[in-house]
Amino acid sequence: MGFLLNNQPLAVDVPFKTEDGTQYPANWLRLSSEEDKAALGITWEPDPTPVDTRFYWDHDLPKDHAQLVEQWVTQTKQTAGTLLAPSDWYIVRQSETGSPVPPTKLLYRLGIREASNGKELQIKATTSTEELAAYITGSEYSVWPEEDELIQSPE
Repeated sequence: MGFLLNNQPLAVDVPFKTEDGTQYPANWLRLSSEEDKAALGITWEPDPTPVDTRFYWDHDLPKDHAQLVEQWVTQTKQTAGTLLAPSDWYIVRQSETGSPVPPTKLLYRLGIREASNGKELQIKATTSTEELAAYITGSEYSVWPEEDELIQSPE
C-alpha cells in the first residue's frame, strides 16, 4: 500500500494537499521524519502478503486439493520427461543398432525416474492444499539429480 492520509494513498515524489488546503512539495514524504508524518496523520500501510495463485484463489481460499495433486503429478512427469529427452537418443540407438548406452547415462536416467516417482508419491501423500504448497515450494521438490554428480573422478 504505502503512505496513507485519511485512508487515501500518497505517492512518494508527488506533491499533495491536506484537507485544510495546505500543499506539500513532491519531496516532502521522502525528507520528512516519522514524527512529521504522524503529526499530519500520515500512516504507513505495508503491502498485503501476495497470494500464491498456484495454490490459492485468495488468502485463506485454497484451490481444490485433488485437482492440484493431479496438476502437480502431471507437471512432475513433464519435468522428468524434459530432463530425460536429451539422452533418449542413446536408448533409440541401442534399440536400433545394439550399441550400448554409457553407464553414466543409464544411471542418470534411473536417477531422474526415481526422483520423479518419489516426488509423485510425496505429492499424492499430501492431504491438504496447504501441505501440498509447502512441499512444492520447499527446497526438496525442486532438486533433481544432475548428470555430473554420477561421474566418478579417478582415484
